[in-house]
Amino acid sequence: MGDSQDPLNKRWDHLRKILERPGPFCHPEFEPSPEILDFIMTGCKILVIGAGGLGCELLKDLALMGFKQIHVIDMDIIELSNLNRQFLFRHKDIGSSKAEVAAAFINKRIAGCQVTPHFCKIQDYDESFYRQFHIIVCGLDSIVARRWINGMLISLLNYEDGVLDQSSVIPIVDGGTEGFKGNARVILPGLSACIDCTLDLYPPQITYPLCTIANTPRLPEHCIEYVKVIQWPKENPWGIQLDGDDPQHIGWIYEKSMERALQFNITGLTYRLVQGVVKHIIPAVASTNAVIAAVCATEVFKLATSCCIPMNNYMVFNDVDGIYTYTYEAEKKDNCLACSQVPYTIPIKDPAKYKLKDLIELLCESASFQMKNPGLTTVIDGKNKTLYMSTIKSIEEKTKENLSKSLVDLGLRDNSEVMVADLTSPSTMVLKLKYLVSDVEME
Repeated sequence: MGDSQDPLNKRWDHLRKILERPGPFCHPEFEPSPEILDFIMTGCKILVIGAGGLGCELLKDLALMGFKQIHVIDMDIIELSNLNRQFLFRHKDIGSSKAEVAAAFINKRIAGCQVTPHFCKIQDYDESFYRQFHIIVCGLDSIVARRWINGMLISLLNYEDGVLDQSSVIPIVDGGTEGFKGNARVILPGLSACIDCTLDLYPPQITYPLCTIANTPRLPEHCIEYVKVIQWPKENPWGIQLDGDDPQHIGWIYEKSMERALQFNITGLTYRLVQGVVKHIIPAVASTNAVIAAVCATEVFKLATSCCIPMNNYMVFNDVDGIYTYTYEAEKKDNCLACSQVPYTIPIKDPAKYKLKDLIELLCESASFQMKNPGLTTVIDGKNKTLYMSTIKSIEEKTKENLSKSLVDLGLRDNSEVMVADLTSPSTMVLKLKYLVSDVEME
């Protein structure tokens, strides 16, 4: 007799009340049964991506909800600054793998739970690894990683005569926090809005023009960036690369930044802000992590059991001034670069003057794409042609002259397709160029 069926085990009575009888909020297809709890405890495999502030809360919540087959993947090691909110870690764990320590803590604390750690990048695994899970829940602080796992699960979808085989859908439950604000969402790849469908919700990472930080700083961040980018390489007393985890290095940056801030009458510069700018830290609050993780774990439970209709499909949370939540349906984009079944069309007004570097700049800086280091290829007259690729030095040397050529000079015609590879996606993306002038006008 399994753990869930043991009459002496009262631990799961609260779940039995939900799973073994109908209720007013049940999913239309829900059929109460003791077998559902058995599935939760023995059959359902969950992958938690990230073992940081959100990840620790997620692992705890899921394990206490009865899920026992849990995997966690994280590439980071534990730092001193993590300990104020990532409660599965202790001082003795500093320098160890987050995934391994978190898994060991849960396995020791919750009897029968089997958390399997993976101390690596999500990109280190292929389709066969991700295909084994029923649900994937993300506690990430990286848009790139979100987009990559989004693309991976979309690549696992099967279509028969253009119709999606829903048995190939692996749901994503994604959570994110920043200070006293957070969000949670449910993504059904191929059916509902994916990460790339709503990419404009994630503004491109803030960068500061060099001319501004050098000549006309206005913000404390400008002072910090100046010291980090310009003064550190020239003046740092250690003669080594800046280490954001070294308090001596951060202290030096702080002192020099304060000097520059006083010079330009700029206020608001703090040691914590220096840490945030140098390490690109997103401010985290333990209570916000707890709320968002609880929402995500509840959605995982809904999806695994059908005991209730899942969120549809995006919730925002704000407790800066009181508590405010709002849930709405993010809409699936027909031309989404990641999940659409047709190539994404890019309109080009003047292809005879529009250079390849302009296209790459668009892919990197536009809120609709936010790519990092795209490599472009195409097919001309039946032959593959690499337009530009910087990841391999020998290919970059051969193709960098293409950057200053126009699309017409490169042989790209109206409706030409360009294949794009970028670290934001595990799959090659297809763009279609739509010229807004005729061939006659171009000639």
